[in-house]
Amino acid sequence: MTTQATDAVDDGVVDEAVRVRPATALRPYVAWYAGYRQRGIAPAVHRGLPSPYLTFILTLDEPLVIAGHPDPAQSPGAYRTLLGGLHTSPALITHEGRQSGVQIAVHPLAARALFGLPAGELAGIDVPAEQVLGPFGPRLQEQLRAARDWSERFALLDGALLRAARPSGAVPPEVGWAWRALRRSGGALPVAALARETGWSARHLQERFRRETGLTPKAAARVIRFDRARRLLAGPTPPRLAELAAGCGYFDQAHLAREFRALAGAAPSTWLAAEGAEFRNVQGAAGGAGAGWES
Repeated sequence: MTTQATDAVDDGVVDEAVRVRPATALRPYVAWYAGYRQRGIAPAVHRGLPSPYLTFILTLDEPLVIAGHPDPAQSPGAYRTLLGGLHTSPALITHEGRQSGVQIAVHPLAARALFGLPAGELAGIDVPAEQVLGPFGPRLQEQLRAARDWSERFALLDGALLRAARPSGAVPPEVGWAWRALRRSGGALPVAALARETGWSARHLQERFRRETGLTPKAAARVIRFDRARRLLAGPTPPRLAELAAGCGYFDQAHLAREFRALAGAAPSTWLAAEGAEFRNVQGAAGGAGAGWES
């Protein structure tokens, strides 16, 4: 499946955003690829929002400029390649009217297979991909830059990531079950219920879950619930906020608003009003079209 948001060249303006699923064999590891290229647009600041995926970005031309990381202790910086863990506060990303690259949404339990380390080691931080992957990241970036079009770039990604995927330390099955159960429930299952089903204590589940994903089960539930809510809000027929809150498991509309302020840095209506003006690369390519692709 491919979602093409825009592919336009007019008066020197280029505005492209393409989102696709990876090859079938890669789907246990990767949820989607998003390619973007824009030229001649207004400078902007974008919020990189918390999501249930690790962020792997390979730029094509100009670097990705992060003005504020989820961890405020990290200094702003420019990245040719970037690997980021799960987080519970937004990143602030800027551009001066030009940006291009490919974002790869990686399932956190696939971090061992693709990156050789648990996702917990990347929790809340952004690093140059070569810091984890060595020369693989820059080499893949150069191949993408030399490709003729998006189809060729996505095919290159399929081949490279399939070759790179290696079992690298098994994720405990209890953690895998708990993560999948939270995803299926939309973040609605309490930690006590998860622990009861795994046969572990709540404390032991929390420690092992955080080691593998970078978040506690409670924090992961918040992010999963928020991710669903903001995708529905950005969809073609956004629900009323009270309906959105009820449908996504919030106590009420005020609870939804508090969570948006905490995780997105803005109230729902403020975020939605700004979304059209923000550029669409990180977690935004093709709007909310990927909401049904998670597995």
